[in-house]
Amino acid sequence: MMPRAEERVPVTVLTGFLGSGKTTLLNRILTENHGKKIAVIENEFGEVGIDNDLVIGAEEEIFEMNNGCICCTVRGDLIRILGHLMKRRDKFDYIMIETTGMADPGPVAQTFYVDDEMQRNLTLDAIVTVVDAKHIWEHIDDSDEAKEQVAFADVILLNKIDLVTPEDLDKLEARLKSMNSLAKIYRTQDAAVDMDKILNVGGFNLDRALDMDPRFMEPEYPFEWSGLYALQAGTYEWVMGEGPDPSMDLVLLPLSSTGLAARDATLMDAVLTFSDDESPLNPEETIRTGKQHHQLLLNASGQSVFPCVIEQAGLYMLFTEHHPNEFDASLRMMGTQIDPQETREYKPDHEHDEAVTSVGITLPGDLNLDKLNQWLSQLLRTKGQDIFRMKGVLSVKGWEERFVFQGVHMLFDGRPDRPWGSTLRHNKMIFIGRNLDRAALEGSFQQCLV
Repeated sequence: MMPRAEERVPVTVLTGFLGSGKTTLLNRILTENHGKKIAVIENEFGEVGIDNDLVIGAEEEIFEMNNGCICCTVRGDLIRILGHLMKRRDKFDYIMIETTGMADPGPVAQTFYVDDEMQRNLTLDAIVTVVDAKHIWEHIDDSDEAKEQVAFADVILLNKIDLVTPEDLDKLEARLKSMNSLAKIYRTQDAAVDMDKILNVGGFNLDRALDMDPRFMEPEYPFEWSGLYALQAGTYEWVMGEGPDPSMDLVLLPLSSTGLAARDATLMDAVLTFSDDESPLNPEETIRTGKQHHQLLLNASGQSVFPCVIEQAGLYMLFTEHHPNEFDASLRMMGTQIDPQETREYKPDHEHDEAVTSVGITLPGDLNLDKLNQWLSQLLRTKGQDIFRMKGVLSVKGWEERFVFQGVHMLFDGRPDRPWGSTLRHNKMIFIGRNLDRAALEGSFQQCLV
């Protein structure tokens, strides 16, 4: 039996690119009055260790690895040192691993999956990444290590905020969120942060993460808004004014019924339709219903009107790339505005040019266990190197318990968790990695449903 998390020693991996402020943060951790006895494992790239001299004196034991990057020696030195630490289990109750600024934290995280003894005695609490708000722009586009440190993070400290403008901070935070929507981001100066934000945060505990941010598992969508309309047969007009962009993508889908399942299915159809190539429409050209990805090209000034023919009365869901309010947009018939019965706003997945992104998936229903195993096996075999992190809670047909899983690259750990009880059964998961195909992931996972 795997020990409960509270019976194992929590481990925080502290990472960040060169000069980001990791040692400053480590000194804070070692001097704050948090009541924890911390063992620190340091790693430096090079033959001579320096950071050990920079870390102030403390009662905690410091273990320094200076024979190479920790991510290159993780199978040997790190496991060996952790093993030695556990023989002195009574001297500490927390472990901090500080990696070199050139380290990929992925293999460090993998250590807690590949070794049975590590799994029995230790639990990876979080990967904390320190980001230099002033200088990260010099590395984030061309350094794989900088990208991977962001992608693997459970917590990101956006440090040195006193050196940049608020506008640049907002821009950088948006960029980091596009690479890793999972991580909590805190803005800091001199790495000053409340200890409860980086220690015992339960970064690998999905429930605690959801308690911290109920929307954190909400998937990002390629649209920001949808409206549910009850429409009679006839000709309508979608009218738009000027807005922040010269165009806006739109999809109009019919609903098969009024139930929640039909709306969820239509939502998935919209995601898949938005992944198709868009068809440009000029003003006065007709919007079609069904799986048609329209790109509405707007007039340079004034209103733009797009006819819309409804051939059969019923319920329809209109999905738009941006919120209609940004364009003063509305659906009209004979000059009269038609209001939606319901509206919903979504966490948008804005396009960025970086390869590292995150994909969240939420689906109702139960999963076929055999299909799920086949899907995961094929996914990890073919895409494992590109999947930095993944975690989720799944509903398996015939199981009273939730199935909880997490993984790093091609390593996977999944097991039954507590019973669903009165909680509505559902499936939620998130992937963080390079070159992730949202439509392919969602489409193939949907095939696992009963």
